[in-house]
Amino acid sequence: MPTPVSVRRAGVSLTLCCTLLVGATACGSDDKDTATTPSGTSTAEKQKFAKTRFVANAGLAAGATYQWIVKPYRAGKFKKGANGRTTALVKAGLAGAFTYNRLKAATKNAQGDPTLSKAVAPLTAGIDSLKDLPSKLRKGESTDSIVNSFDGAINSVKDAGKSAGAEVKDKVPSTGQLRNG
Repeated sequence: MPTPVSVRRAGVSLTLCCTLLVGATACGSDDKDTATTPSGTSTAEKQKFAKTRFVANAGLAAGATYQWIVKPYRAGKFKKGANGRTTALVKAGLAGAFTYNRLKAATKNAQGDPTLSKAVAPLTAGIDSLKDLPSKLRKGESTDSIVNSFDGAINSVKDAGKSAGAEVKDKVPSTGQLRNG
């Protein structure tokens, strides 16, 4: 007569074997004729919202640049001996990294729209040149040229968006968004 322990082991073994068999047959399907249904994030829909996402990302980049780079620069916060200079430079460095990140995302979004992609394509080299500037801003190196580079890149992206029918307005990101990139 079988003991309760051996019956339990047999039940567990049988259940495990069935699970593995079902899992293996579900994953190993070679049926190439199965039709795929379009999901909510198909390529056509991604391109449908390309302008909206471009405007949102470029707006956040513009807002961060103005709020934490251009505005403090014009107020003289980056000058040696200025009150709160270190804090302003650190915030500007974070804003610079955030701006670069959002501008890269905006150029990716622009690729989903034919009109935007033509308008933004010439700006990619200018956006790529911003990559090393946030660390220079944090150190306080040649702030005049760095601020002008960020301001120029933002204005170029805004003009390109406007010419393609996607007007970009400044949206100041929260400090949390700045920290998270």
